[in-house]
Amino acid sequence: MEERRKWPDPETHVVSKKIKIIETFSDGEIPNLPPEIILEILKRLPVKLLLRFRCVSKSWLYLISSSEFIKTHLDYSTNNPNFTNHRIVHTISNPRFNLKHSSVHSLLFEDAPVASDIDYPDKNPHKSVWVVGSCNGVVCIAIDEKDIFLWNPTMRTSKKLPPVDVDMKVGFYYMWGFGYNECDDDYKVVGIFCVFGESGVHESTVMMYSLKSDSWKRIEDFKIGIPLNDLGKYASGKLHFVATQGITVDFTWNIVSLDLKSEEYGMVEQPNYGVGSHDPLLGVLRGCICVLSSYLRICGDVWVLKEYNVKESWTKVISIPYINDPGKYLYSTPFVMLPNGVVLLEIGMNFIVYNPKDNSFRHLQITNADHSIAADMYVESLVSL
Repeated sequence: MEERRKWPDPETHVVSKKIKIIETFSDGEIPNLPPEIILEILKRLPVKLLLRFRCVSKSWLYLISSSEFIKTHLDYSTNNPNFTNHRIVHTISNPRFNLKHSSVHSLLFEDAPVASDIDYPDKNPHKSVWVVGSCNGVVCIAIDEKDIFLWNPTMRTSKKLPPVDVDMKVGFYYMWGFGYNECDDDYKVVGIFCVFGESGVHESTVMMYSLKSDSWKRIEDFKIGIPLNDLGKYASGKLHFVATQGITVDFTWNIVSLDLKSEEYGMVEQPNYGVGSHDPLLGVLRGCICVLSSYLRICGDVWVLKEYNVKESWTKVISIPYINDPGKYLYSTPFVMLPNGVVLLEIGMNFIVYNPKDNSFRHLQITNADHSIAADMYVESLVSL
């Protein structure tokens, strides 16, 4: 059988050459390069190397630590078409609770991807851990569903949030969301606490945490339908939650937005999914709200809202056929989509790469990632907490 030939990735090759250039003078005299050339080189480097190169000189320390460079590096990493600095964080539950991470680049382009152990705040194999979401390289996690941490896995920094004070009736349920208010340069965590009172009346309490003030405050109650027990999805400065219109036989759901700046709720109009039953799933793709609609459980249609609040901009970007019994597992929304249409997604506890051009599936065998029950994606960044 002919061995599969692996071609070098051009982006990785270019970065490797630039790393060698810098390493030649990291311990000696620095060549008199124009500042714009130095910036172009540094913004392409991984965070771990940048942390090391802060020791090259005071000017480099100032540059790499500046908010302008941190944003420039983040923008470049986020939009890198090869996803060199993106990572998947796997939630493990068996035989004990844990988080592991793997490279998105390796999942897309390598034959034998590996998941590595990762230290996280309040790590304890007997405490459950869930990823609430990620934004700009900052990951929000919930330990035992109540202790909330903001955590930059790459910088190895974290902050435990103060406890949220909510007085709810017995039987309440709750969900979290995590996002970023760009106008105020502030990270926000939202907790929605719900309960069905007497005679079936739905009640809710919504709390919002601000990293800048390091405090919680109560905002307007959730009044647009009944939120489902799912995590909020962040896009376009807003958190998005799935909510039903009420307790009815005909199950329909809405996409409810919460603006992290104005703290106002809104509704996102959905695409025309077509005739027939579908099992919709809300997600984010390329920074935009997306919905995966499992049409008649024959295929998974991925819709992306390319221009926020413009219903006509909903676009079906790919249709993924089901190859196994969809009654058992449904597709996740894609984590990434390459320019050629290739997508990385989950079905059940397994990762797959689908290529629409030849309708091929590649089932990934990730070493050291058994019993992964959930996954999320973050980008490595220099953002500090």
